[in-house]
Amino acid sequence: MTKKTRTEDKPLALDAARIAREKNCTDITVIDLTGISPVTNYFVIATGTSARQARTVADEISVEAKKQGHKRFGIAGYDRGLWILLDFVSVVVHIFAPDQREYYNLEMLWGDAKRLTIDD
Repeated sequence: MTKKTRTEDKPLALDAARIAREKNCTDITVIDLTGISPVTNYFVIATGTSARQARTVADEISVEAKKQGHKRFGIAGYDRGLWILLDFVSVVVHIFAPDQREYYNLEMLWGDAKRLTIDD
């Protein structure tokens, strides 16, 4: 596998957000953490309507990432579907149930980071 550059990370982040939108997730946010976080370049955060839907979104994002040459290094929360985390190292995707999204409020932790629009 070739080493990914930061410019190759942004398309995956935006495509993950588009997939979430196409599958009816709400409140989708892409946070650019390049130069801010030492561990990742982008967070994609979305709210699902059910555990089943969240798993479907996670599956489709994983397929798209593989097509783009990104390896998934970890997945957490898939069975319960309340907070699914997909770790592609340079892009981390969070798919929350509504109450979990509100409780953890990840956007607040990264309030100084740039937000991207899905159509960037």
